[in-house]
Amino acid sequence: MPSLQQLRYLVALSETLHFRRAAERCHVSQPTLSGQVRELEDRLGTQLVERGRRAKVVLTPIGKEIAGRARQVLRDVGDIVELAKYGREWLNGTIRLGVLPTLGPYLLPYVLPELHQSYPELRLYVREGMPSALINDLEDGDLDLLLFPLPVKEADLTFARLFREPLWIVAPADHPLAAREFAEPADLKGATVLALEPGHRLHDQVRALCEDYDAVLSLDYEGTSLDALRLMVGMGMGLSFLPALYVRSETPKDHEVVARPLRQRPPSRLIAMVWRRHSARGEEFQTLAGLIRGMLRSRVSEISVVD
Repeated sequence: MPSLQQLRYLVALSETLHFRRAAERCHVSQPTLSGQVRELEDRLGTQLVERGRRAKVVLTPIGKEIAGRARQVLRDVGDIVELAKYGREWLNGTIRLGVLPTLGPYLLPYVLPELHQSYPELRLYVREGMPSALINDLEDGDLDLLLFPLPVKEADLTFARLFREPLWIVAPADHPLAAREFAEPADLKGATVLALEPGHRLHDQVRALCEDYDAVLSLDYEGTSLDALRLMVGMGMGLSFLPALYVRSETPKDHEVVARPLRQRPPSRLIAMVWRRHSARGEEFQTLAGLIRGMLRSRVSEISVVD
């Protein structure tokens, strides 16, 4: 049978496509890694790697397939190690947490200080990223947990709902909405709406909202961040839908914009905690989700906690 170390070398080679870089990632010499991959080929009786004169490599079709399966095996073995390490003591050790840049900076300040105070041995390694990259990292075992908007359709993932976050209308300070407490759907008809660039979950949601409210989605100017959208709104380039936690954190500081909730059926996004379905720490993550709900319920009135 192949060894786990040989599978680890093959996965590193599939991700770097370079013997030297793969060896550096695995902290071994290049001849060691190359020899172990060749031994793996001998054990399996098939060629996994096409070798050229240089260090760059190409995986054969069966090599790509086996590398993908090996990645899953290594992830499952990591879960076994996690189960043995933390099975008796929850909320201890390190959790690798992935968050969207449109969510993490405005949510985590309400959560992390109390978690650290109550569970000083818990370490949260936080990584921001785009939706597709975070999902891939979770599936590959590079992350343990996501704070992420639903839906999540990947079959190997499960989730616990946390809260529903409204999307507010943000307008220039001289817009008629500034004199009113709420926005109405009629205010959006024919209006230019700014959105994040494609690849963000909020881009897809705002595009759908523009269709619902007969608004015009701006294709000429797309924001790379929520701050960029707010600044463009302040310059009179259009309206935008921004999440309530961001609005609470950033719009009071900016006198060039106003934020108003929609009176009728306000749009929202449903935020959940997401992890691999067969993670050894699934019950622990359920407990963590309950703790986060309790923290947010007493601190953030703009969102609706979902039990």
